[in-house]
Amino acid sequence: MDKPDSLEQLVRENRFTISVVFPLFGALGFVASAEGFLPEILAFNPLMVIFGTLVMRLPLISGIKPLIDVKSGLAILALTLYAYVIEFIGIQTGFPYGEFSYGVELGPMVYGIPIGLPVFFIPLVLNSVLFISLFEVKGFAKNVFGSLAALLAVDSVLDPAAVSLGIWNYSGGFFYGVPLSNFAGWILSGTVSILVLKSALDTGRLSERLENTDYFLDDMVSFVFLWGVVNLYYMNIIPVIVAVLFGAALYRNDRFNLAISELDMV
Repeated sequence: MDKPDSLEQLVRENRFTISVVFPLFGALGFVASAEGFLPEILAFNPLMVIFGTLVMRLPLISGIKPLIDVKSGLAILALTLYAYVIEFIGIQTGFPYGEFSYGVELGPMVYGIPIGLPVFFIPLVLNSVLFISLFEVKGFAKNVFGSLAALLAVDSVLDPAAVSLGIWNYSGGFFYGVPLSNFAGWILSGTVSILVLKSALDTGRLSERLENTDYFLDDMVSFVFLWGVVNLYYMNIIPVIVAVLFGAALYRNDRFNLAISELDMV
């Protein structure tokens, strides 16, 4: 077995802290910010938000890093540009997600768009692709459809929590303040993003890396804790149930075990 690099070693030695402690403190910080319990300088502090997000992304970065070559690197660059463009169009025109605006500055903003947008957008897509890979779905079309379904489920957890916190706002919506157009928009943007990733990444190597890297989906574990807890606070019941189902699926596929077992070591 190859000796782990410094990033992999950092992730392995701090899995519980990264995938459980950081998101729980993040959820607490978000709720405290939204409810006015924190001083203005700390409420939704953009540097803290970006730092916490990057820490929780470390397992995903470490997991995907050995698979990045020129082709996949260009694909990620293309998705970065795509994320900015579609977000700009969305804010200016309401297409494809519906009319919305940011209520909180998630770091430096340009034309109403956070510069760190790709750090939020691309991992959602990649985690959905990885999640479906756990179930060995056969066939390209079925795999794309499954990844898209997972991405929509992810968004059904994320968006209600973000709206409840006031991070972004829609003009109204049937699903905890989220409009149907948002999910239609994710079908469009998600399909494009999934196809780009799948065309650029070696699926065989990706599956092998996922099988041999137990922490690869720890970023999704973080997602379950962070947004599940926020939704629980605001009593967004359906998103809480979806988050629990994600957590149960990760646990059944041995993606939750180490993080939980480390409680015994504290």
